[in-house]
Amino acid sequence: MDKRPAISVIMSVYNQKDKKRLEEAVHSILRQSFTDFEFIIYNDGSEKELAEGLRKFEQTDKRVRVINSARNHGLAYSLNTCIDVAEGRYLARMDDDDISADSRLQVQYEFMESHPEVAYVGCNAKLMDGSGVWGCRRMPEKPDRKSFLKCSPFIHPTVMIRREVFQDGNTYRDSKENWRCEDYELFMRLHKLGYRGENIQEDLFYYREDRDSYAKRKFRYRMDEMRIRHRNFKELGILYPFGWLYVIRPLLAAAVPDGLIWRARKLYHRQDIGHEKWDWRKKKAVSENLEGTSTVV
Repeated sequence: MDKRPAISVIMSVYNQKDKKRLEEAVHSILRQSFTDFEFIIYNDGSEKELAEGLRKFEQTDKRVRVINSARNHGLAYSLNTCIDVAEGRYLARMDDDDISADSRLQVQYEFMESHPEVAYVGCNAKLMDGSGVWGCRRMPEKPDRKSFLKCSPFIHPTVMIRREVFQDGNTYRDSKENWRCEDYELFMRLHKLGYRGENIQEDLFYYREDRDSYAKRKFRYRMDEMRIRHRNFKELGILYPFGWLYVIRPLLAAAVPDGLIWRARKLYHRQDIGHEKWDWRKKKAVSENLEGTSTVV
């Protein structure tokens, strides 16, 4: 009898122009310390050259399975297709330009196995651009409903989800209104249904965030996000007294220059790098002190 993998890693690819970034993303999964997984890559109508590159991954590692589409469907449709064919007990997200730390799947798997009450788990992430790591993003350990006010309290490509969550029909909503907000809408909907997620307080991921990430979104996308926020905030019971201010946040952001937002973000998250170094040194000092002691049982 065929043994099903413990984890299905799912990733959608659409015309990723940077070959090196794609290779780094794929290889970061293939070199995981946890090996009991399948890697499902959905080619969402990419150009021929990229499709051929994905086929090489499939040929060199039997854990890779590529699903090809003749035309582009969008992220929600792509991920739902991966979910339909996935065989793992857990489904782990991945993006085509990010990097998973070697221990990511191992740490998340062990966490989910020992926390049956948790439906999905993310983690903290180091932030990087073309020059390397420039900051860290700290996520709330146990997000509550108010954690959704500013933005999603989960970094989408870091999340691992139990299969049974999707079996209840709680997949990504493939509608134009949800474009650019697929994960935000999903996690708010899951929270309303009583599912709870947590974030492991470790940097298990390298998330690509550069100045281009803050390029102005089309007005239509901002209006769609406002509608999603209004509907879900109301259903979560956080629209009043101050939740409506966060509803209009996407529109207010349009008035701020991209460069200013980028500089503010870099300043804010660089503070986290300083915190991380201090914390690491503290842990090292404690460890060195313990090495000089012995325990009698």
